[in-house]
Amino acid sequence: MDMTVLPGARSGTAAAPASKSHGHRLLLCAALSEGECSVDFGTLSEDISATLHCLQALGAEVEIFGTTATFQNSIHNLVYHNRIILPCGESGSTLRFLLPLCAALGAEAEFRMEGRLPERPLAPLDALLCAHGAELRREGSSLFLRGQLRAGDYSITGAVSSQYITGLLYALPLPEGESRLTVMDKVESAPYIAMTEDALLQSGIRFEKDGWVYAIPGNQRYSLPSRCRVEGDCSNAAFFLAMGALSERGVSVTNIPQNSLQGDRAILSLLRAFGAEVSEAGECVTVRRGTLRGMVIDAAQIPDLVPVLAVIAAAAEGETRIENAGRLRSKESDRLSATAALLTALGAEVEERSDALSIRGGRALRGGSVESFHDHRIAMAAAVAASLCRESVTVKDALCTDKSFPGFWEALQQLELER
Repeated sequence: MDMTVLPGARSGTAAAPASKSHGHRLLLCAALSEGECSVDFGTLSEDISATLHCLQALGAEVEIFGTTATFQNSIHNLVYHNRIILPCGESGSTLRFLLPLCAALGAEAEFRMEGRLPERPLAPLDALLCAHGAELRREGSSLFLRGQLRAGDYSITGAVSSQYITGLLYALPLPEGESRLTVMDKVESAPYIAMTEDALLQSGIRFEKDGWVYAIPGNQRYSLPSRCRVEGDCSNAAFFLAMGALSERGVSVTNIPQNSLQGDRAILSLLRAFGAEVSEAGECVTVRRGTLRGMVIDAAQIPDLVPVLAVIAAAAEGETRIENAGRLRSKESDRLSATAALLTALGAEVEERSDALSIRGGRALRGGSVESFHDHRIAMAAAVAASLCRESVTVKDALCTDKSFPGFWEALQQLELER
């Protein structure tokens, strides 16, 4: 389904949806915990739904009432005799978190992947798991797992995906014996690993960390508090905050956690650095347009913000360079190329390099019809870009936003169009 967004700036109030990243982590902890545990996930996005379906397939007894999932048992206590079908959809987090965990549980499983997920990297995580007791086999869009993960010494690069480290941190407390996990090279998206560490500590999991080396005792049990709430999502709030940076009257976004470990809370400091006016009052943030100027952005720790930051760059005087963004090529789309294509189609001046974008800003865009590339963040960035356009923007395959932000288009319609 296509969506047409009228041109011009928006103002008003929107609410951030629940954090997909935080939600995945709490749901896994809840499924592994002893005793009843309830998680208020706030918004049931397609990715969170994939994780819930996979946990149910693994034997978790889950009652869902409204926006709360209540887990009645621990999947840690189950014995698996038959192959389990795990429908991962297009969720990279679901696949990469559950692959090591299922190996630690001794579950024989078939991970079914959709969309671009089969093309996204699993190396070197797959080889590391096979070196420690797992067996993996690939057939088309399915990945077959069997075997039993053993405790031991694990070394993996941090330069490919923080999701690999998260999956291992969930799995390694389970086998008997102590494990040592060494994360090598430059660590990308380190704040996501910090979120994982926090969720594990909330669940009573013990580990020692020296730099990027973890010592993890084995045979541990998860024990998440009986009631937990998923915090608001800074990654998706960024799209409405960016609309505020293009609006004289501004946009207020509620449900933004004050002390979150989410790396994408950096959107507030980045908008300030561009020149926008940003004010905070509790969990409500208001952004208004200031004098926007181009700058240099290191995207290594904030890859999900690149599409929306590129739209702000198109409005800012001078040149903006977004660097260290090569990992975006293996997202739901080749997100670096898709961002460049989006802005170019609307009339912006963009230069794409292997791991960077350069945007010459400061002029109005023309509008028109644009591809979403079936990528939720590209579709939402296109909606933000309409604030800069002289004509409407039609976004193709617009409901791909349901992957992370169901209700995005309805929330957009609640904002007032400035004339």
